[in-house]
Amino acid sequence: MFISPMLLHKVDTPFDNDDWLSELKLDGIRFLYSTMSGLNFYTRHQNEVTERFPELVTDLIPKGTILDGEIIIADENGKPDFEDLMSRFQVSSPKRIPIVSKVKPVTFCAFDVVYAKGRKVSHLPLMERKGILDEILPKDFPLITQVLPINGNGKALFDLVNQQQLEGIVLKKKDSTYEFGKRSNNWLKVINYQYATVEIVGFRKSEFGWLLQFPDGKSAGIMELGVPAVARKAVYQFAKMVGSKEDDDYVYFTKGRETLQCNVKYRALTEGGLLRLPSFVEFAS
Repeated sequence: MFISPMLLHKVDTPFDNDDWLSELKLDGIRFLYSTMSGLNFYTRHQNEVTERFPELVTDLIPKGTILDGEIIIADENGKPDFEDLMSRFQVSSPKRIPIVSKVKPVTFCAFDVVYAKGRKVSHLPLMERKGILDEILPKDFPLITQVLPINGNGKALFDLVNQQQLEGIVLKKKDSTYEFGKRSNNWLKVINYQYATVEIVGFRKSEFGWLLQFPDGKSAGIMELGVPAVARKAVYQFAKMVGSKEDDDYVYFTKGRETLQCNVKYRALTEGGLLRLPSFVEFAS
């Protein structure tokens, strides 16, 4: 049985409030663990992925339960490695899955419960659901664990996240109910963005995207997010001013004394050294 999960609004800064819980925002994939009719795993977009994660199969979760959480793969420092997870997630071969499930097992980190032992509990306050979750989760199955909340202290937790270069935090109102499929102001996320100044060296023709490079000339990837219409127009005008060359899908600015730089925010660097999910902030002077 699939349920459409509750979603979060984004805010820029953390806060301290004893009416709220603070949790780590894990850099993983949203994951629903259902024992309503057999055992089924779903992504937030209703993709049924049970066969891909045999390491999470257990009879220790009571029948009639739906858990909400994230799957992650931790690196050697214990931090979630999103690239490693995506590589694992894309393995669909029945021959390879048993191998990678042992070599690179995922961990399911549950942060909420929607149904418990056949009873719908989404209407209960978050604090009550947390108590039910603690009772349901197995204590001796290390690949299924709980995202531990703290009372208030959003600023301190975010400072720690910043120091450790983790993805961010989540703030949840203690008395919030579980709102199916809704992006609710009762659940907030604060992303720990990184910032950089990069050069725009071209753009994609088929669908919007700016080609970026670092000051040392290495590629920084493609930016698709947060670019307003006026900024897009400015880049097209820049291309006309300096000249360009193109291939089937890309336009490249002619190298010269004139460059166009912008400030971007991004989640992290990929293993290949590219910006992950860069978003436009402003043009750099």
